[in-house]
Amino acid sequence: MPLARAAAIELDYERRGSGPPLLLIMGMSGTRAHWSERFLTLLERDFEVIAYDHRGVGASSRVERGFTIVDLAADAEGLLSALQLDSAHVLGFSMGGMVAQELSLAHPERIRTLTLASTYCGGEGSALATSQATRVLRDAVATRDREAAVEGFWQVNVSKAFSADAQAHAEFMEIGLDKGVASVVVMEQMRAIVGHDTTARLGEIEAPTLIVHGSEDMMLPVANAHQIAALMPDARLEIIAGAGHLFFWEQPRRAADLVLEHTAVRA
Repeated sequence: MPLARAAAIELDYERRGSGPPLLLIMGMSGTRAHWSERFLTLLERDFEVIAYDHRGVGASSRVERGFTIVDLAADAEGLLSALQLDSAHVLGFSMGGMVAQELSLAHPERIRTLTLASTYCGGEGSALATSQATRVLRDAVATRDREAAVEGFWQVNVSKAFSADAQAHAEFMEIGLDKGVASVVVMEQMRAIVGHDTTARLGEIEAPTLIVHGSEDMMLPVANAHQIAALMPDARLEIIAGAGHLFFWEQPRRAADLVLEHTAVRA
């Protein structure tokens, strides 16, 4: 895949499909493959989809020091510049939603529409992973077995009902085992997430905003979506009943339709 220089680093990215540009910003411990083929195939019918790997992930530049969500937002803006895109629709998932918030605040002219998926804004009232999810991940990592760790991430990122989907499970395991993110990078991402707080600034975001969250999210509970919506009264809130953190794996058609409908307000 090609590399784009964003300031002092290079980002590994791919472009697919045709139509208005849609920048996808992935979450913690994820690669661009974690968007899943089913979801990407649906999106590329209506958009020029741009998905990339964060610094330290895949073939993107190695992490040489700690970083913040603001730094990752600067990376995203640098990628748009490198691709000679004045603006794009932006979909940020989980940590990527935090990056998208900072990108929208720092460079409102770059954002056609904003979709915040399974994310949070930090600060008082926000909630990170449930105790159950934390326990599952801690136990999985403690095994020091990569397959067990990926399995743990699967269990806490999807709903209990969807976790039994054999095809999706096999795809997730293959991605995690083949293209896993180094633990040192995940730790830096976690530190960046803990330092994220846009509660006092969310109301300044100018772009039309869609907030999407699964009702059964264990990684970032659905209360976070309601908090963001309360701070952005003009935003549209969609809760996907029964879905977990990776709602676009569980209901890719619904997720793609929501993005298409939302972006139609500003083509």
